[in-house]
Amino acid sequence: MASESKASVPLTLPVLPLDDEVVLPGMVVPLDLSENDVRAAVEAAQAAARGGAGKPRVLLVPRIDGTYAGTGVLGIVEQVGRLSDGDPGALIRGLGRVRIGAGTTGPGAALWVEGSTVEETLPDPLPGSVTELVKEYKALATSWLKKRGAWQVVDRVQQIDGVGALADNSGYSPFLSVEQKVELLETADPVARLRLATAQLREHLAEQDVAESIAKDVQEGVDKQQREFLLRRQLEAVRKELRDLNGETEGDESDDYRARVEAADLPEKVREAALKEVEKLERSSDQSPEGSWIRTWLDTVLELPWNERTEDRYDIRGARAVLDAEHAGLDDVKERITEYLAVRKRRSDRGLGVVGGRRGGAVLALVGPPGVGKTSLGESVAHAMGRKFVRVALGGVRDEAEIRGHRRTYVGALPGRIVRAVKEAGSMNPVVLLDEIDKVGSDFRGDPAAALLEVLDPAQNHTFRDHYLEVELDLSDVVFLATANVLEAIPEALLDRMELVRLDGYTEDEKVVIARDHLLPRQLERAGLEAGEVVLEESALRKLAGEYTREAGVRTLERSIARLLRKVAAQHELGDRELPFTVGPDDLRELIGRPHHVPESAQDPAERRTAVPGVATGLAVTGAGGDVLFVEASLADPETGAAGLTLTGQLGDVMKESAQIALSFLRSHGAELELPVTGLKDRGVHIHFPAGAVPKDGPSAGITMTTALASLLSGRLVRTDVAMTGEVSLTGRVLPIGGVKQKLLAAHRAGITTVVIPKRNEADLDDVPAEILEKLEVHPVTDVRQVLEIALAPAVVPVDVAA
Repeated sequence: MASESKASVPLTLPVLPLDDEVVLPGMVVPLDLSENDVRAAVEAAQAAARGGAGKPRVLLVPRIDGTYAGTGVLGIVEQVGRLSDGDPGALIRGLGRVRIGAGTTGPGAALWVEGSTVEETLPDPLPGSVTELVKEYKALATSWLKKRGAWQVVDRVQQIDGVGALADNSGYSPFLSVEQKVELLETADPVARLRLATAQLREHLAEQDVAESIAKDVQEGVDKQQREFLLRRQLEAVRKELRDLNGETEGDESDDYRARVEAADLPEKVREAALKEVEKLERSSDQSPEGSWIRTWLDTVLELPWNERTEDRYDIRGARAVLDAEHAGLDDVKERITEYLAVRKRRSDRGLGVVGGRRGGAVLALVGPPGVGKTSLGESVAHAMGRKFVRVALGGVRDEAEIRGHRRTYVGALPGRIVRAVKEAGSMNPVVLLDEIDKVGSDFRGDPAAALLEVLDPAQNHTFRDHYLEVELDLSDVVFLATANVLEAIPEALLDRMELVRLDGYTEDEKVVIARDHLLPRQLERAGLEAGEVVLEESALRKLAGEYTREAGVRTLERSIARLLRKVAAQHELGDRELPFTVGPDDLRELIGRPHHVPESAQDPAERRTAVPGVATGLAVTGAGGDVLFVEASLADPETGAAGLTLTGQLGDVMKESAQIALSFLRSHGAELELPVTGLKDRGVHIHFPAGAVPKDGPSAGITMTTALASLLSGRLVRTDVAMTGEVSLTGRVLPIGGVKQKLLAAHRAGITTVVIPKRNEADLDDVPAEILEKLEVHPVTDVRQVLEIALAPAVVPVDVAA
């Protein structure tokens, strides 16, 4: 196979820089000589050519952002003269590629460099693939030139035979960027260069096809809109002629909205805003998207009950009777609603309904464990007051626009949940229940809890502005009830705007009443049973509440009743049970299994947790209400050398500090308490809180840990019927704690009969139901010594052996 080749020739040439421009071999281009470095290169080439017979030669090098390319083009200065605009110029022809070497010196002010011509090698004859590539490039170039109407150039392209010359001819293409032309310049292999030029041309033609398709679609859309506009105009003209012919008068949509706004009973400022929007609607075209936004906004404003209010039921005794009939217990909430209605009645009787534009709304926060009836209480409050009731679920809400609404410019914009609640209620004074307000989150979209600050502030909510409505909405007559499980999860600023009412759970007697009067009838209906077909004795309900469930609320109790009734219904359908059937306490085990929560006092003495020294019973408050907490303590063998204090049970820092305080107190007062504490220095102390998967924190287990350690050291058991709560100090003082009511209810549920509390918490006993206090022996104490005297049983093991 023969091949043609061009030998590399060394050259020394002045550099003519091309800023943002590339000249390829074979191209003839005019260059402006106004710039100094271009003019200097041409003058240097002319000076060098005066002694010889040839034309001046320059090296054309692209310069991009001040950086020269590594390959240039040998150019011949064909002619120097004036351009069409009168500026000095030169006509230069590109001959071949030159690989740039080191700089050198030469005449004139130009930059001279040494270089060598780039060899081009092609096989002879050409392979079939290269021939196909040449044909493809010529076909693409012909297609592009015909689209531009450059017919005279088509023949010139078809006459080019050289592979490299054909690729370099794409340097004339205006659609190529400087970087693409530089890539062509630096590609020495002619076949690779032609393949690159073909790909660039093919890509440009594809983009051109897409652009033409888009332009065609746009033009068709414009033509369609113009045709539709013309037809609508013609239709309007026909309708007008028909109305005139029949003597009818009918307004358009904007006239209809104007009539609706003027006929509606709207506040003055709202009416002004609505009429402004109607004027915008009249000026907008049918095709304008703004028209649909305005229509949606006007519909929302016209549907709101701006001046609709329900009359409050001022029968105070009747309202209290409704609350008592629908909920057992919860006296604090019932008293607060009764007070609210009584004050409203007296103000209404004296003509003091509205003061300073504000009415007497209420904002209550019902905080308590799950299942105590917070959500259902809201509906009962609305029933007692004779108002409409709306529930707004806030659990998991993270977008501030859910409360305040979206701006109208957004697609799918809606008013906030508060405005939607008022619209749904159909009155401006409903009872709105903000359910699970402690579950509100926040992220990059804003903080919904911050948006609730204005809603729940009685001093501000008479001028509440929703982002969607952008008009003032009076919420001062709305009764807001917020429910939460955890008080600490509610932001402080939000909690400050609400009146706190705690629901600490039900007593066992209240649970029996609720189960008998509310839960059982509802579950009988759901199980498809008549009222007399299955009867639960009160003793069975009490055992269900006491031994099968241990909770602050009644949800698990209701599920247990439902399970029991389903079992009876299934047995009846299978022919194993005759109805009617009375369920007694002894039937529960057969129907729903064994009890899950047997009180410690009912267990065998040898199986109780406090059957060994070093175990004490404490009281704690969790998210599910009060609970009983056991503390276990042990001493390590002195031979192991594991001295120090070890704490387990996933404890918080405050509880760990309480354990250190308890141990320090016993070490410093051991002799006074007659405890053998001399060995504590060499023996490790381990305190454990069972249920290690549950996080625990707080100072209220201080006296419990002290009692457990004292029991361990003295060998005296802690009384099974005693539970305690209180913070301990280094001097042995018992300091006050919180949640006394919830803790005493938990002690009662667990079968505890004696409770030790701090003396300074004695006032909190007023909140505890009287029937619970009657069954508990409560000891208010001020010192740990009193706690040990009450809690520790007489010694049955010698002290030195226990130590």
